[in-house]
Amino acid sequence: MLPKFLLLALVISPSLTYAQYDFQVLHAFGAGQDGCGVWDSVTIDASGNIYGTTSGCGVYGGGTAFRLTPAVKGRWKEGILHNFGSHHDGGPWGGLAFDSQGNLYGTTMADSGKYNAGIVFELRLGEHGWTEKVIYDLGGPSDPTCCPWSNLTTDEHGNLYGTGGSAFELSPGAKAWTETTLHNFTGNKGDGFLPQAGPIRDAAGNLYGTTRYGGGSTECGDGCGTVWELSPPASQGSSGTKAWKEQILHRFGFSDEGIAPALGQLAMDAAGRLYGGVDGGEYRAGYVYSLTRASADTGETWRETILYNFTGGADGNHPGGGVILDGAGNLYGTTIAGGNGNGVVFGLSPQADGSWKYTLLHTFIGSDGSQPDANLTLGPDGKLYGTAATGGANGGGVVFQLAP
Repeated sequence: MLPKFLLLALVISPSLTYAQYDFQVLHAFGAGQDGCGVWDSVTIDASGNIYGTTSGCGVYGGGTAFRLTPAVKGRWKEGILHNFGSHHDGGPWGGLAFDSQGNLYGTTMADSGKYNAGIVFELRLGEHGWTEKVIYDLGGPSDPTCCPWSNLTTDEHGNLYGTGGSAFELSPGAKAWTETTLHNFTGNKGDGFLPQAGPIRDAAGNLYGTTRYGGGSTECGDGCGTVWELSPPASQGSSGTKAWKEQILHRFGFSDEGIAPALGQLAMDAAGRLYGGVDGGEYRAGYVYSLTRASADTGETWRETILYNFTGGADGNHPGGGVILDGAGNLYGTTIAGGNGNGVVFGLSPQADGSWKYTLLHTFIGSDGSQPDANLTLGPDGKLYGTAATGGANGGGVVFQLAP
């Protein structure tokens, strides 16, 4: 009989499939007055330029908003759009979002803004370059919003949606922006608590996201986290306030071993299935899951399916950034650890028998980046773009590209 430790090794060491992807570091942060700490995803315009933020360094130490532009011979040129930290506006932990006019929007964390609860800012391109404007100070009187971590989401009317203690909407007006609290996550009576991932929005205007804690499970003390949906009202209430309806789609820690959903945004396919990452799982290294609307006669509203359990070894550990979808229904994501200890990029492909095939796309070694902790971005060229928060040639993180 084999020793128990060998049996365990045989169980948790997967037979990995490796893909031939070309990995390239587009920019390594941390040199001179450059930014450092690339903790969220990048966004790409129609011309292929890449936009993002760093949470630290820069001229004032509060981080930067940057653009990477393709240059000659496969090189990329960095431009700093704004240095945070000079007027209580730093630093950003979430990425940037475009509106239909080409303006960029983002948030900064605590210890910034009038109430030290963060701000929402706009970056607008003018004749003399990019200009920052604080469009809203969060955390004012009776405002439960504080300390946003993640990306904003925009709609066709120019409204912005985000999270930070609550889920909120900012609507542009003739003179100022107006904030509406859509839901305050308290953790009470099974509600979620601490929504750190930014929301996504479907065609009907419903918002979807996660909370790190809450949900009512006693397995995690403060709850193991939730997946939620917020639905807009059919019409305005008599008071003029928007009474959005919350529905908890899944509570982790009851029928599964999930703990603290990933900081990255959820993904949704054309059939309305949701996909994400969470810690815990069979080997306590995290797993990727899907949530599907269940039929009414099952007594369930949404049903969770575990697509892949990470072992914590060569296949990765802690899928902190969530997953994204391509047009063929394949999933792509990162783990903040595992591999050689610096994290990995992976793919999951649906199979005819209902299973999902794991493919290792890249293993970080530190000099090319470490701690990839954000959603990947699928570029218009079909390539994957992502960030690693630390590591790289200058230790301040990297933006990278993976080309099949």
